[in-house]
Amino acid sequence: MGIYSDYLNMNMSFEQLSAERKNQLKAISKLRGDRDIIVYASDVNNKVNAPVAIDFSDLLSFQDQIAGLNGKAIDVILETPGGIAEAVEDIVRLLRLKYEHIGIIIPGTAKSAGTIFTMAGDEILMGTASSLGPIDAQIMTMNKRFSADAFLEGLEKIKAEVLKVGKLNPAYIPILQNISPGEIQHCENAQNFSKKLVTQWLTQYKFKFWNTHSSTGKPVTQDEKEKQAKKIADKLCKHSDWLTHGRSITIPDLESMGLKITDYTKTPKLNEAITRYYTLLRMSLEVTNIFKIVETPATQILRFAGANVPAPQQNQVLDGVVNFECPKCKNRFVIQARLSNQAKIDTKKQQFPKNDIFVCPNCGMNSNLAPARLQLEAQSGKKIIL
Repeated sequence: MGIYSDYLNMNMSFEQLSAERKNQLKAISKLRGDRDIIVYASDVNNKVNAPVAIDFSDLLSFQDQIAGLNGKAIDVILETPGGIAEAVEDIVRLLRLKYEHIGIIIPGTAKSAGTIFTMAGDEILMGTASSLGPIDAQIMTMNKRFSADAFLEGLEKIKAEVLKVGKLNPAYIPILQNISPGEIQHCENAQNFSKKLVTQWLTQYKFKFWNTHSSTGKPVTQDEKEKQAKKIADKLCKHSDWLTHGRSITIPDLESMGLKITDYTKTPKLNEAITRYYTLLRMSLEVTNIFKIVETPATQILRFAGANVPAPQQNQVLDGVVNFECPKCKNRFVIQARLSNQAKIDTKKQQFPKNDIFVCPNCGMNSNLAPARLQLEAQSGKKIIL
């Protein structure tokens, strides 16, 4: 039986799920030499249509969570679909003001701006199922999202065709009429900014310990570090090489660029601790309306989206309800979820089942309410009394 199945069979409350996440974070920290550790994770599937991207509001969460940490080295567990590169720059600056060494652990996905974030690490740890992504800037204009690199490459193709045949194809005229010089400059600036951050951070941090060429034994110069960093940044930005912005870039891809990656799966105990934590993290995001988690082994900030399961009312903090529709007969039920022994049993409502399995009084259909229980417990901060 796998780790995921094992945890599912435990039928944990949200409180127990959170406690076990913390235990695994402590285990990772210990295995990594008692380094500080922080998690930044968002629901990459965005099931509740929430603002899951890295943005400037995340700076406060990082600042709050590292305030209670006192080490000189930290590991950042990162799970994100991407976001604002400028926000990433500010978060990295905040971390670098406090820490001499930063490890970036990617157990799952860190795409786009998450990949830029990853390049700020002195060490990058990934597994066989981990992936980064292209960093070509994504531009929004006239309600359309497109790659800045693909846009600029398309203009270059038009220019090359004009130079070759000596005239502009009339089919391009309406397209070019809708493009302003400002838009072209915006795309160039966005691409250059991504490349600049990656080149700067790789040179300053990741290549800090790259002192000797393994093939020749000769010293590595500062100029060689900068050229290699720029080469990697250009490759990550090249949309035509990856074809889609969502493409997964794995350990072999990164190593082929000349980037050294620590494969944590080769260290069994560390691999198990990271895998267990990541499994619990995904469970926490998938069965609740939490869309962002920033946490350490001792504290956490959870951000919730609009609830599918009603939270307890302000004047009824000891009680909660689950609105449920039977998938078979479509009858609807209001199920009482008592959050304290002081809450009175409402005989007009169905009571939350002890084993999480609700049996429809009308058709006998069995439905698992475990996700609803975890979500309600996450929202209320209390455990359902069964």
